[in-house]
Order: sequence, then C-alpha cells, then structure tokens
Amino acid sequence: MNTRVLILAPRGRDAVVAAGLFGRSGIEATICADETALLTALDDGAGAVLMTEEALAAGLPGVSAWVARQDGWSDIPFIVLANGSRSPRTIAAAERLSELGNVVMLERPLHAEAMLGAVRSALKARARQFEVRDAQARLRESEERLRLAVDNAEIGFWDVDMVHDRLIWPARTKAMFGISPHVEVTLQDFYDGLHPADRQATTEAFQAAADPAVRALYDVEYRTVGKEDRVERWVAAKGRGVFDADGRCLRVAGTVLDITRRKAAEGRRNAVAELAQEWKDLVAPGDIARAAASVLGRTLGVGRVGYAAVDHEGETLHDVLDWTASDVTPLSGTLPLRDYGSFIDRLKQGEVTAVEDVRTDPRTAPAVAALQAKAVRSFVTVPVLEHGRLVAVFFVNDMRSRAWGEADLTLIREFADRTRIAVERAHTQRALLGSEARLRELNETLETLVEARSAERDRLWNLSQDMLARADYSGMMSAVSPAWTRVLGWTEAELLSREYATFMHPEDAPPTLTAIGQMAETHAPARFENRIATRDGGWKSIEWTVAPEPDGLNFIAVGRDLSHVKAREAELEKAQEALRQSQKMEAMGQLTGGVAHDFNNLLTPIVGSLDMLQRRGLGGPREQRLIEGAAQSADRARLLVQRLLAFARRQPLQSIGVDVSELVRGMGELIESTTGPQIQVILDQAPQLPPARADPNQLEMALLNLAVNARDAMPAGGELRITTRGERIGRQHRSRLAPGDYVLISVDDTGAGMSEDTLARAIEPFFSTKGVGKGTGLGLSMVHGLASQLGGAMTLSSTEGRGTTVELWLPIASERSQPRSADRWPDDGTHHRGAVLLVDDEDLVRMSTADMLADLGYAVVEARSGEAALELMAGETKVDLIVTDHLMPGINGVELARRLRAAHPALPVVLVSGYAEMEGIDAELPRLAKPFRKNELAAVLGALPRLSAPGTARH
Repeated sequence: MNTRVLILAPRGRDAVVAAGLFGRSGIEATICADETALLTALDDGAGAVLMTEEALAAGLPGVSAWVARQDGWSDIPFIVLANGSRSPRTIAAAERLSELGNVVMLERPLHAEAMLGAVRSALKARARQFEVRDAQARLRESEERLRLAVDNAEIGFWDVDMVHDRLIWPARTKAMFGISPHVEVTLQDFYDGLHPADRQATTEAFQAAADPAVRALYDVEYRTVGKEDRVERWVAAKGRGVFDADGRCLRVAGTVLDITRRKAAEGRRNAVAELAQEWKDLVAPGDIARAAASVLGRTLGVGRVGYAAVDHEGETLHDVLDWTASDVTPLSGTLPLRDYGSFIDRLKQGEVTAVEDVRTDPRTAPAVAALQAKAVRSFVTVPVLEHGRLVAVFFVNDMRSRAWGEADLTLIREFADRTRIAVERAHTQRALLGSEARLRELNETLETLVEARSAERDRLWNLSQDMLARADYSGMMSAVSPAWTRVLGWTEAELLSREYATFMHPEDAPPTLTAIGQMAETHAPARFENRIATRDGGWKSIEWTVAPEPDGLNFIAVGRDLSHVKAREAELEKAQEALRQSQKMEAMGQLTGGVAHDFNNLLTPIVGSLDMLQRRGLGGPREQRLIEGAAQSADRARLLVQRLLAFARRQPLQSIGVDVSELVRGMGELIESTTGPQIQVILDQAPQLPPARADPNQLEMALLNLAVNARDAMPAGGELRITTRGERIGRQHRSRLAPGDYVLISVDDTGAGMSEDTLARAIEPFFSTKGVGKGTGLGLSMVHGLASQLGGAMTLSSTEGRGTTVELWLPIASERSQPRSADRWPDDGTHHRGAVLLVDDEDLVRMSTADMLADLGYAVVEARSGEAALELMAGETKVDLIVTDHLMPGINGVELARRLRAAHPALPVVLVSGYAEMEGIDAELPRLAKPFRKNELAAVLGALPRLSAPGTARH
C-alpha cells in the first residue's frame, strides 16, 4: 500500500487515463472520487498523490489538515497537473499549494514519460522516508533494550583517558569505591581503593590492557575498600584499550558490576557446604563444635572461633571448644566475663555483641589489657539462651580491628544457630541411641524392664518437639511421631501412605535422597537441611539427623523446625536497625547541642563588643563598614546556633499559651510576600481553638522556614495551604505522642515532593537537596527540635510529583498567657542605676558583659564562679541585682539563684544561658539567651520589677 499512487481528478477522463498509464508501467494506482475517499486512502497508506489543478482549486481542507498531522519522518509528495504553465492559473489553486508541502508541478499537456518520471521519483523519495521511519524505530528499540539491560544489571561504566591522565566515573561506579557522587576522582583513587590483597593482580591486568604490545582484555574480579565509608565490596570489571594508528593507547574503557552479594552468597554456600561435609561423620558434641569453629575461622580469616558454656549466675566461661590460627593460643580454664567488658548484660538479654575495636568501644575500653592478652582486638559474640538464661556463647575473635559487615554477622549467626542445633541434636541422639542400647540389653533379661523402657521411649517419641520417624531406604515411612502433625499439619495416615520424597521441595529432593543413599552404603549417620511441604500449601525448613538401624533396611530420622530461628533473625535485624537509627539521632543531638553551647559562649563577647563599637561610632567610614560587616556575620552565626539548638532541643524557650490561628493569620502577608506571586497561599483556620503551649517567636520562625521550603519545592508555582485545628489522638498514633488533645498545624504544598531516601534523611542536620550555598540543611531539623522541646512532635509525609505535608503537633496550654504588668526600672538617662554582681566562668564573656553593664550606668562587681559570688555576698559587698551564667563548674546559676534568694528574697536575679538546660528553674526567673547585644541586656534589666530605687544597694 505504501507504493501506490492516489489519483484525484474530478473532471473528464484524466483519472482513468492516468490510472491506465500507471497500470501498464507496473505502478499501482487508486482513483479517489472526492476528498473523503482520498483521506481514507491516505490513512491506509500511499507513496504519492496525483491531482489536477481543478481538484486543488475546489479546496481540500481535510487533506491540508492530514498533511499537517504527518509524523516527523513523513512528507508525502503531491504531483499537481497545471493547465498550460508550471504554476496554477487559478488564484485559489495557487494559494493552496503551500498547504500541501512537498509539491511537484507538471504542465499540461505533457508527455507520458514525463509524468511517469515524476511519479517514479516521488515514489523513490517516499520509500526513503519509510526507510528513515524504520531505522528510527529500530534505533529507539535498540536504545530501550540497552537502557533496560543497564538499569536491570546495575552496571557502572569507567573510562580512563591515558593521554590526559583523566578518570571518568559516573555516580554508580563511584559508589562501588565508597565515594560520593559529587567528588572528583583520579586514577590514584582507583589504585588506593583496591584491597591490598588484590592490588597487584588488578594493577597488572589494567597495565596489560593498556600495553600496545599485549592489548589484553581487562577482565578481573577484585575487592575495593571504600574511600569514605571503609566498606569492603567485591566488583567485576571488564574493558579494553583503544589505540591509535601508531599503537599509542588513547584510553581504556569498560564496565563494572557490584558482585558483593554474589560473593557473600558464594562464601556462605561454600562455608555451609564445607560445614556439612565436616559434620558428616561426627557424632560427639565437642567434635561438632570444633569443626564448626574451624570452618568459620578459616572462612572469615580470623584468629579464634569457639563455642563455650556459660554460668549464668557466676558470669563465667568454661568448657571452651575453640579453633585458633597458628599464632593464637587456645582459651582454657574458667574465664570471668566481667574482666573483659560490660557486654555480659546484653548477652543475657539475648543480644549479639559486635565490637570493631576493643580500644575505642566503651563496653571494652576499660578491659583493653585483658583482651589484648588473649589476642583479641575485635570480636562478635552470639548468646545461646534456654528458658531466658544464658547457657552458652558462640564467639569470633580477631587480632586486628575489623568492621563487621552484615554478611559477616549473618554468617556468624547462621553458624551459631547451626552449631547450637547440631550440638543439642547430638546430645539428643546420643541419649536416644544410648536408650535403645540399654533397651536391647535389658530385653534379654527382664521383660518388665523392657516394657518400662519402651514406655519411656514412647513418651520421648510422643512429647518430643522434634519430628521423629522410622523409614526404609525404599522411600516409605513406617512410623512418625505426633510432632509431624503439630509442625506440618499432615495426619499420620497421610504421612505413612505416601513416599517421603513427595513431601520434599523439588529443589531439595535430589540432594536429600543422595544423602540417604550414601548413609545406606556407609552405615554412618548423616545431617542435612531441606524444605518440607505443609498441609496448608507452605514450606518449612527442617534440620535432619538420620542414623541407620542395624537391620540395614531402615533408619531413624530426627527433624527440627527452623522457622522460629529464621523469624527471630528477621525480628532481631528489624530491632537493631531501629536502635541504630535512634542512637544516631540522639548522638547527633547531643553533639549539636554541645557545639552550639560553646559557640554561644564564643559569640557573646563578639556580638557585645561589635555592638558597643557600633554604638560609640569608633573609626572612620571604612572602619564602620568593616564593623557592620562583622556584626552581620555574627548575627548569621547567631541564627545558625539557634537552629542547631532547636534541632538539639536545647534552645531557650519562653513557652506560653498561644492562639495558633491568630498567629498564623498575623503571618499571612509575610508568608505571601516570602513565597511570591506564583504561589497561592491558603489559610484554613479552625475557630475557637484552645491555646497551644509554644514560644510564639520560635513558632513563627518555624512556620516561615516551612513556607520557604515549600516555595523552593514549587519553582513553577503551586498551592501552599496552612491549616490549624484541634485533634484528639489515640494509641500508636503516627506522631508517637501520648494519647490526648493537641493543636495541629499542617503545612501542605503541591511541589516536587521527596523520594523515600530523601524523606528518611530530611530531618538530619545539614542535610539539604538545594545545592551548595542555597540552604543550611537545618530548617526541618530546627522545626523537629522545636516541636520535641515543646512536648509535641513533627510528622513528615511526601510523594514525588505530588507534594509534601509537614504536621506540627503542639500540646494544649492550661490557659492563654497575658502580658505581665509590673513596675519597670525607668530609662530616664541617668548614669547610675545601681550595683550589679556579674557571675561567669568565661573571662571574655564576663568582660564583654561588664562593659555593657557599665555603659548602661551600673557599677559592676565580678565573680568567676558561684562559690566566689557567695563569698562576696557574705562579706561587705552590696548590690542591687545579680546577673549570672547558668552552666558553670561547681555551683551553677540555678543553685546560686536559689541560695541568694533564700538569703535575700527581694534581690533580682537574671539567669544567662547558651541553651535550655533549665530543669527545676522557677518560671518567673528572668532569663537572657546568649549571645546578646547591649539593648537586649537593657531590655531584660529594664523589665525587672522596681523593688527599690536605683542606686540603693541591697545586701
């Protein structure tokens, strides 16, 4: 259909004559009676269109629209037969030529060969258009296949420019070397990132690929050690060199694939397979434990692995069965666990203990000497509990510090569980076999004793939690214990009527039957694991011990359900992850609060001194500009410290009862001006809300931060909705708050939203997605810290492409706070206001504050500690008020205020602090937050009640 010619000639016999000419020349042609027929034929496919000037002059709007809708590759040719010239005679026809696009004009009358030549040229051009379409489709399909292959394979690329000594790694390749996506890399980063054991072989392979004389294929598997995270990974790399005509290597490029999981799985499979082989002929519990220790020790490359019994009350280790490297001494005797650290308490609770370096871990640092005497620098200990009591441990020791990876811990746990089960099973089997031997012996002498022993065995058979069975080598079971029904759900009749292989998982049946066949040949017990079908259609992992009977026809099987072991591993992993996240955030909060407090002490003399220099107008214009710049930088540092304290939940707060709806309405214009005209701000305020307990200034700052975040998430505009309402929450609420009534402030935007990874890190301090210089990364951290400090919470939800919702849950205040009215000290310009006792252990802070107080007209008496202040007040010193720091060595500011007020109830005390460590402080005690300016100090002092005339000192 794509090679035919469509003919539109409504007058005379032109269409019939043209169709006949084309037919005789082997060209398919279709005559279209009108525009509708032509459009239908075009949709079915055509190579060219032949039409007369009369058809064009009549108007073809549908054809023009069809031409405009063509795909980018398509430009169907039109051949127009004009009447007597190479352009239409009619004005209407001439005006419509441009609408057809690809047009060839032929003058009538014309020779048949001229028409055939024009048609053949048009069909060739059309054929080339279809070739372009098909090529583009193949290219798109090829590109899509390549993209899917790369994405699914998680392949990274690398390119070494040998001429300019440049290394090109995308983010995925950098991640395999523990390097952040934004960090520049060099070829030295590649060499430094190679594991020492693999560095030589990998380097030689790369050099061979770049050597013109060798030109080898670069195909290696090696380990990397992360530059930033020090994590060990396995990668597989392939590549080739590119050489110029002179044989010079221009570049070496290729692909790299992270095979860490594959290697870990291979290591685990090999270790488990080796363990099964080692255990094949062992029956003694001690031999089983030593064999497991040997396999795991050689697999991990550590110094010592062992299994030992534990005295729960005495907290001692005894009966140690261990494997050691050649240069490590085995453990012996009774070892008091408390002598080697405090981790015994965690072991008693069933927690696995992993220590990367005994010298730095707080649980072992006090016992470094004792541990190093036993050749222990790092270790993992897995507890074995019975009825809530610690009865044994499985331990792994290394002489070097070691970051225990998840693959290491998983393998250690698996070996510990397998060893425990195997040892217990060996004890059980030994007891069972011993019981059978005694029964056979007594059978010859005393029938009643045989009956008693048989009854004992029956009780063991019926009460055992393990699945016991008697089976033959032909594939049938002759007896099964009740545990089979309890564990799998099958009845005894069902189990005895089918071959036991039919209950096995298809993948596990061949190796299981092979093990049973080998046992029949060797007459030695065997151990293995497989999956057995349950009656409800599921599968359960079972650990088996099988032993042949003397008749050579039957064997005994003991199976233990491992479902609870695997479930316990999953629960333990989930709990450990939650604990790690909680510990990380708590540690970050403590570190941030401490750093911010120290910064406040540093900023206080800086801010105060710059403020005094500005007020006194010292220096010329240039000096004043420098002072102004320094003051602005100090203010920015002050704001940063406030945000750090907010995250750490240590910022000084003045919590009062706040009308949240009124506060949000009052901020409406500010938020609209901040977000800009492209964003529609909607305030949805519930009436008659109870007052919320909050610091209004900090709450306004938090809402403004959230509005700015929403604006940045909507660069093309959108909707920002701020809603306030009362909420009653119950148990297990997403906010994790106690049940009760709260005031909710919800900030919703229709912006870009966040991915799951970004959402998980959103409240971490200094984490930002805005780019360098566009944000501190403290906005959400500050809001989260403020809500927590007020006794509330912040919840965060987001969907990529749909927007983000931030919810602030604030506790309800008992009543709305009203501004206090009190007599104030007048600011009448007098120079002497009274005497002040200034107490601060920081010399620079005390000096700066003393200068401010002197400028305000106070006589200043200084003390470096709370003890020194009490001595002064016990002597002849008379003062009108006390200004004291809170956190000081010895007596802190709160204790000093309490003692002074006990002796001088009317003496005003102002407490100065860098953050809100304020438990036990009288809410009426005036406070001043560091750093502060002179006018802020004056405002706090001016707000003190006028208890006596200024200048009349109190003692």
